[in-house]
Amino acid sequence: MKNILVAVDLEPGDVLLLIHAGELAQKFGAKIWITHVAAPDPDFVGFDAGPLYIRKTLADDLREEHKNLRGYSKLLADQGVSADAILLQGPTVDTIFDEATKLEADIIVIGAHKHNFLKRVFGQDVSHQIIDRSKIPMLIVPLD
Repeated sequence: MKNILVAVDLEPGDVLLLIHAGELAQKFGAKIWITHVAAPDPDFVGFDAGPLYIRKTLADDLREEHKNLRGYSKLLADQGVSADAILLQGPTVDTIFDEATKLEADIIVIGAHKHNFLKRVFGQDVSHQIIDRSKIPMLIVPLD
């Protein structure tokens, strides 16, 4: 095992994912790729410059998300684990699989929440979509 992709959503449960991934990385001498998929740019902004306030808000959000990811990376580095943070934009599930393929990830670490009946009937969350589609081994950490 050389590469571990940890998909985070910048929520409190991420720390638990990092702990488990860090333990794996230490045992196997693997590198951790902390990956967060940010919301894609709104369609109405497109490739044009768009209104300044929208560009500023999006840039501020991305800077804050990147800062949090760097903090996660430092947390692991302080424990002697090699880790890099990656901030991406795009459709979440497809982007995670694309990145896992590029990084030649040996395992994907994700968190999973238990959901009520309505959530299961009307739509799966991202973690369950990843579980359903993955051909890469996974470590699923319960977050509830």
